[in-house]
Amino acid sequence: MEKYRLMFDLDGTLCDPREGIISCLQYALEQLGREKAPEQQLVQYIGPPLYDSFVALLGCNDAALVEQAVGLYRKRFIAKGMFESRLYPQITVALASLTAENHRLLVVTSKPTVFARQIIAHFGIGEFFRNVYGSELNGTRDNKGALIAHVLQQEAIFPAEAVMIGDREQDIKGALANGVFPIGVLWGYGTREELTQAGASALCETPESLPQLFAARSC
Repeated sequence: MEKYRLMFDLDGTLCDPREGIISCLQYALEQLGREKAPEQQLVQYIGPPLYDSFVALLGCNDAALVEQAVGLYRKRFIAKGMFESRLYPQITVALASLTAENHRLLVVTSKPTVFARQIIAHFGIGEFFRNVYGSELNGTRDNKGALIAHVLQQEAIFPAEAVMIGDREQDIKGALANGVFPIGVLWGYGTREELTQAGASALCETPESLPQLFAARSC
């Protein structure tokens, strides 16, 4: 019998995509004739929806320009940026443990589904997940709240049975908007302060602590 339905964010939770995302953001900005942004400045855009990130980076709401930037980003992302990432140490062990405990695991990411599925397959962790949910290429459901609502409906999950596990405030706020228990992870790109202020009900220091959390307490 299944226990909890665990929704995992991808970037910053399952894998560290820093190299690929930052390189693709820099490529898009350079191709648009913008000054190359320092890597440290771009770290904050690992996790949030891509369209929102380019609105901030370009400093405007020009839909055509943002769409052009997204297209340039994806050009490099598809060519090589998609796989310029790495699994976090011990995440596979944690996933195996949670699966063995009869939790249902799902990937729930703002990244387009078509890319998320390729990344999950690339890392060989698809066996742990019942399904992979992401946004559409046009930006539909890149908001975490809307995406989680969609997953609950598609999987016929009661919110009280579900847990959202992620590293950014969007994961926490999206979970709370749907009555889902939010867990923040501290090995990604969101700080303890960010996750706490967003309303995380629990925090995990390491991937190994996730199975321990579910073993030690009831969500």
